[in-house]
Amino acid sequence: MSEALKKATLARAASFALGQADAATRSRAILAAARLIIERADEICSANAHDLERGRAAGMPGPLQDRLLLNRDRLEGISSSLEEIARQDDPLGRVVGGRTLASGVRIEQVRVPLGTVAIVYEARPNVTADAFALCVRSGNACVLKGGSAAQESCVAIADACRDALLEAGLPGDAVQYVSDDAAHSQTDELIRANGLVDALIPRGGASLIQHCVKNATVPVIETGTGNCHIYLHRDADAEKAVSIVINAKCSRPGVCNAAESLLVDSCAAERLLPPVLRALAEHGVELVGDETARAVAEKCGVAMGAATEDDWGTEYLDLKMSVRCVEGVGEAVAHINRYGTGHSEAIVSDSYAACEAFLAGVDAAAVYANASTRFTDGGVFGLGGEIGISTQKLHARGPMGAEALTTTKYLVRGDGQIR
Repeated sequence: MSEALKKATLARAASFALGQADAATRSRAILAAARLIIERADEICSANAHDLERGRAAGMPGPLQDRLLLNRDRLEGISSSLEEIARQDDPLGRVVGGRTLASGVRIEQVRVPLGTVAIVYEARPNVTADAFALCVRSGNACVLKGGSAAQESCVAIADACRDALLEAGLPGDAVQYVSDDAAHSQTDELIRANGLVDALIPRGGASLIQHCVKNATVPVIETGTGNCHIYLHRDADAEKAVSIVINAKCSRPGVCNAAESLLVDSCAAERLLPPVLRALAEHGVELVGDETARAVAEKCGVAMGAATEDDWGTEYLDLKMSVRCVEGVGEAVAHINRYGTGHSEAIVSDSYAACEAFLAGVDAAAVYANASTRFTDGGVFGLGGEIGISTQKLHARGPMGAEALTTTKYLVRGDGQIR
């Protein structure tokens, strides 16, 4: 039996005890993990340094190195996130519906764990801790499969989480980390582990997500790539536009809620684009655009290449951005709904009507008026953390916290009734 199947089997067996554990015990396990991550910060950072060294040697791009990086400040942030999740109301056992039938039979619909959740992700070691905490909060065992680029970091964090479960009197097997993955065979075993895995959540680039969606035989919750847009409506305030665009594009260009494309009303391009383009250029952003945007860029002395059809649909995950001029809200919405990935989209405008039309018309998990797309995050949304940002429409959409990792079952109580 492969490592993936062995560990999925162990997690499955442990899931039943974890799902029955009381809320206080599960909270203690999460708090213990928060403490152990800080106590073992030197060990975790040392493991991360080895991962980073290999990544740099392999030519890993800077934004992806930023995703991989762990330091004491980031570990403090991870620990704080776990503490917040531990303090959250428990989703399990929550009554979400019910009624008494004419026969006198009483029905309650209550929240219960999914069971065993598999998370496949790339060079993002923080996902290890987030996934553990949210799965424990929701009573699920988890099988984690991180990318090889972050393997030492992920193993160090997973070991701390496993020890935290044992410290709280819960089965350590409820968290499993799959490390061996010659030619990605373990990933393929995991995504086809029917009867062992109840839900699969892939987190990473488009190729990883599409591989899981197309090849998995277990249920998949698709977390999306982020081809996110900022649309500058003709009534946008220029200063506000600069601030939002720079934050959305430049604060962390390698994350999925970073903006990749800029749209602007043609009639306001001469007013709005120059300050935005100059600010982007100062931050080292490579720009490509349509003919109108390039003409404005040339006038204000900013370099801009010609955008191709592929650019409109590309998630760069780097300091690069496409720019297109449109004719009003309707065309902006149509462009986004065609090329966007259903993640996060934003309009900048002082027009209430334009903002409301945009919010209503754009088909995405998070739609913003006059705010950066970088807010799309489970921690920022008050979920403590996230298992991923779902861009699909069934079961869960947007940042997924503990409640998104539950399902429901009906508890039916009678007194001898028959039908």
